[in-house]
Amino acid sequence: MTNDDLPIGRRVARWRVRRQMTQQMLADRLRRSKSWVDKIERGVRPLDRYSVIQELAHVLRVDPEVLLGQPRGTPAGPPDGVDDIRAALARYDIPQAPQETDELRRQVGYAWLTYQHAHYGQLTRVLPGLLDAAQGARSAELLVQAYRITSSLLVKLGEADLGWLAADRAMATAGDDPALAATAAVSVSQALRAAGRDRLALAASLAAANRVRPQRSAGEWAVGGTLLVQAALAAAGCGEHRRAGELTDRAAGVAANLRGYDDQHRTSFGPVTVELARVLVAASRGDAVEALHRHSTVVRREGWRRLPAEYRGAYLVDAARAYLQVGDLRGAARALVDADSVAPAEVRCRPLARTLIADVARAQPAPAGVARLATLVGLTR
Repeated sequence: MTNDDLPIGRRVARWRVRRQMTQQMLADRLRRSKSWVDKIERGVRPLDRYSVIQELAHVLRVDPEVLLGQPRGTPAGPPDGVDDIRAALARYDIPQAPQETDELRRQVGYAWLTYQHAHYGQLTRVLPGLLDAAQGARSAELLVQAYRITSSLLVKLGEADLGWLAADRAMATAGDDPALAATAAVSVSQALRAAGRDRLALAASLAAANRVRPQRSAGEWAVGGTLLVQAALAAAGCGEHRRAGELTDRAAGVAANLRGYDDQHRTSFGPVTVELARVLVAASRGDAVEALHRHSTVVRREGWRRLPAEYRGAYLVDAARAYLQVGDLRGAARALVDADSVAPAEVRCRPLARTLIADVARAQPAPAGVARLATLVGLTR
């Protein structure tokens, strides 16, 4: 068991011993009883108030994050570099210089992997150069992909309108290519939903989904299923719960007929992603019992573990928001803690997650896991 896996009381005990203090010495410096320290260290008494954690950290001469078991390596807060991405999108004088298509394809593939592993800080640094290279090349396919990656990242970082711009660029670049237009429409819908424009997202995703035909390749059919999921979530956001259910049923039918495709369009679509959408739709209509049952079932499936870290982390953040909407603070807390363990950047870089942490942390007392996250992202009580 690593130090980060230990209960907080055990970490307090370890640091007390390192500082060559007895329980009584620590209690005296905290102006508390030896019995209180003993119960904290044994986990009998919960330690979930920020002020107490900070007081203990001060006496033990460590950062609060150390006691809270903060994993290293993923800084809190949106990564720097959004202005550089904005500048790259604003450049219209990119020369049509020869570009090795194979090299550009490799760069795009690397960017997708970076995104799917939720390394958002690293991706923020890569994207300006990738956009320049893709805009200067003559490959519509790779430029659409570059715009899609850019849109997805910007939505994560709370820049929904800028993400919409990148998605719209992808649509314009796709032109009359039905496959490229369908993939770009996924990004448009995601950006519109993030901007709170669910009705527009519903219209865009449903229109694009209806243009996908069964005789096309499995990859394109998967894009159609993804568009149906986006439409279902947008319908739920509009309060059209029956329609949302019908759309998820259609998506489930598509998923059931897919067999062994290589997901070249990076949608992660399949039966599990449809079930995840059902959780969010159930929560949106206030059915906490169904949402909790579906959630606990789907996250135990093998297909859940095969999803990219980004997809799982993003779903868990959305699930936390859904649980909050139905008043389930414990469910929201568990989802946030799970998201941080799966894809730390989903919790530490996204403004949405920060807002959710603050909402859950207002509970009295705040769940210990959320107390750790709140301290980690710089929130105070």
